[in-house]
Amino acid sequence: MSEIFSNVPAIKYEGPDSKNPFAFKYYDPEKVILGKKMKEHLPFAMAWWHNLGANGVDMFGRGTIDKRFGAAEEGTMEHAKAKVDAGIEFMQKLGIEYYCFHDVDLVPEADDINETNRRLDELTDYLKEKTEGTNIKCLWGTANMFSNPRFMNGAGSTNDVDVYCFAAAQVKKAIELTVKLGGRGYVFWGGREGYETLLNTEVKLEQENIANLMRMARDYGRSIGFEGTFLIEPKPKEPMKHQYDYDAATAIGFLRQYGLDKDFKMNIEANHATLAGHTFQHELRISRINDMLGSIDANQGDVMLGWDTDCFPSNVYDTTLAMYEIVKNGGLPVGINFDSKNRRPSNTYEDMFHAFILGMDSFAFGLIKAAEIIEDGRLEGFVDKKYESFSTELGQKIRKGETTLEELAARAAELKAPKNPISGQQEYLESVLNNIVLSGIK
Repeated sequence: MSEIFSNVPAIKYEGPDSKNPFAFKYYDPEKVILGKKMKEHLPFAMAWWHNLGANGVDMFGRGTIDKRFGAAEEGTMEHAKAKVDAGIEFMQKLGIEYYCFHDVDLVPEADDINETNRRLDELTDYLKEKTEGTNIKCLWGTANMFSNPRFMNGAGSTNDVDVYCFAAAQVKKAIELTVKLGGRGYVFWGGREGYETLLNTEVKLEQENIANLMRMARDYGRSIGFEGTFLIEPKPKEPMKHQYDYDAATAIGFLRQYGLDKDFKMNIEANHATLAGHTFQHELRISRINDMLGSIDANQGDVMLGWDTDCFPSNVYDTTLAMYEIVKNGGLPVGINFDSKNRRPSNTYEDMFHAFILGMDSFAFGLIKAAEIIEDGRLEGFVDKKYESFSTELGQKIRKGETTLEELAARAAELKAPKNPISGQQEYLESVLNNIVLSGIK
């Protein structure tokens, strides 16, 4: 197999002072932080669809990036195998050990689902053969149930029984492929599981059908030996105007309502948090405190644009606060997928590497600084102090549900007027965060 990215060397750690564009400044995979190697804290994955498929096309223009990787024509099995070769070389040069896929990222979809499945078998055989003896493996798989016109009214939420059967068939096959490739997770992203108008929508029926599809997927996955984590990826809108998995809190409530919360966790995407009007940290925190944080899609949105731009993460404040939540979670059961794509004018193979170096360094920096926040203790110490009254005898009774309105009202009458509550000191705490983030990396 000839080298595809011949102009790019293997990417190594050179430290913050390096000016080498093909070197990590902060990601040192063997460096130990809080008792674990950096690469264990940061199980990075490549998104097959963006990195090997997205060619810069947008609603206003054709693609700008040649991602044939030596194949004569796009949309062929030759091209599908060329993407395997390119992906393996790309991951090895960056030291990335995982990839994520949708079924139709791997092969061109045929008009007949039986032929699509035959192509998937052929391609995954090739992928297994090419990764044999390497450290490259699947992080998670999923089924694309939003691109094909048959899913115009949703997949699990469709109004058509036959379309629902096709959705079930795709999920079944995608779970089989995930097991075949050793995946740690399987993701449901409800790309069209929602509605445009309530004038033509039976919400209860649609939500129940989505839950039944997930239940069948769980049962089938367990029956064929899938021991990993099922995941829901919340997103509030786009392409549908209102999607049922709006944010983490909504999705967690849905899982609990339908008895799926023991097998499913959240796959939180930064850009989706933005679209829901939340911060990335908020969605991670809500998932973590509910013991539902499973995996993340690492990207960021553009605050000037109101859609899912999937930029590579560069905001180190966001990655620091994200890694704080992940560390406090004890890590991630699944991993960190770069659901990110190059900007349309960044149209060279070299740009693909620059983008991943940016993202991996941003999260490595965030991990280093999250550890410093924990070791510094000022932020966590303040939170403990802010709520210390709930450590008193009465505070503990309130927390345990062992008091009554009458008892609390009697306490208020005794006090006559409350003392001033402790200051939130937000500006001081933000200065502490600045102090930690802006201090030098040792």
